[in-house]
Amino acid sequence: MRVVIAEDAVLLREGLVGLLERFGHTVLASVGDAPSLVEAVAEHRPDAVVTDVRMPPGFTDEGLRAALDLRARHPDLAVLVLSQYVEQTYATELLDSEGGAGIGYLLKDRIGDVREFVDALDRVARGGTVVDPEVVRQLLRRRRDPLLRLTPREQEVLALIAEGRSNSSIARELFVTQAAVAKHIAGIFTKLDLPPAADGHRRVLAVLAYLQG
Repeated sequence: MRVVIAEDAVLLREGLVGLLERFGHTVLASVGDAPSLVEAVAEHRPDAVVTDVRMPPGFTDEGLRAALDLRARHPDLAVLVLSQYVEQTYATELLDSEGGAGIGYLLKDRIGDVREFVDALDRVARGGTVVDPEVVRQLLRRRRDPLLRLTPREQEVLALIAEGRSNSSIARELFVTQAAVAKHIAGIFTKLDLPPAADGHRRVLAVLAYLQG
């Protein structure tokens, strides 16, 4: 199997290279940031990608967003996410891509055996789906409660909206700009699945979701 690895932690990245080569796979490139991952895939056209979620430049969800972009460009590319946590915002979208074929999401601290990891990558490369049960549990919980999709800051903003605060009032309360407040509110509407067609009522609908939560 021809693989590209994306992991910002140098020791772990080199360890993955050695592990996969020991099991007979070819590591075409090992990179430490999301832009380099996209470039490596374009250059080498691997069979599979192993990527972390949090990587430079922002150390948020760059790796997962890069994986989504790569799946859109190369639907037959197998992707195995290897992370310390569940990035809920984009994980579901990735797992839904191409019907989930050739996708894996494993948590680093729950892998107890190296062969288990290599077997998981092999299954993903053959078009299978491998997802850690803890990832499934968290994603199902998120689907039951849309409020869990919100970041802590978005939850703060929504709580202030529920108090009837205007954008300017929220900005003063949180010591941020009104533009930042507007961005948070747009994120709230998106994550609560409130369509633009309901624009005149979305603040009310968001408040109802908050109160019901």
